[in-house]
Amino acid sequence: MQIIIIAAVAKNRAIGYQGKLLYWLPNDLKRFKSLTTNHTIIMGRKTFESLPKGALPLRRNIVLSKEKRDFPLCECYSTLEDALKACKRDEKVFIIGGESLYRQSIGIADKLCLTLIDDTPKEADTFFPEYDDWKEVKKEELPQDEKHAYSYSFIDYER
Repeated sequence: MQIIIIAAVAKNRAIGYQGKLLYWLPNDLKRFKSLTTNHTIIMGRKTFESLPKGALPLRRNIVLSKEKRDFPLCECYSTLEDALKACKRDEKVFIIGGESLYRQSIGIADKLCLTLIDDTPKEADTFFPEYDDWKEVKKEELPQDEKHAYSYSFIDYER
């Protein structure tokens, strides 16, 4: 199984504020969709609740929650370990957030697919963990434009 963490991260590693993403970058959303479609995504309960339409289509959605609740069109597990045990060996599994799930999974992930935004937000309350020990293997820099308020880079890292 390949475990891939995917996130949009500001210069100071900020990823969210008050349960919402910090940035709206259409190209980042397109990249997220193209990378995760037809694969498994694992998210925390708060991340699931932040999705405007619930479970993401064309993906196996897994939600981690200690609460025994119904998450429509999703499988639910109480721990990351249990969720990963339910995945097949040949499966690509994307960790899509939030902060505590990123912290739990960064030590076992095979790859990071990050969108680095050239900005430090004034307000943020959730942050991506340190990843200084990861090696950059691919980078695409993109400029600010009419649809993107900041310049940004798609960067893939491996251990």
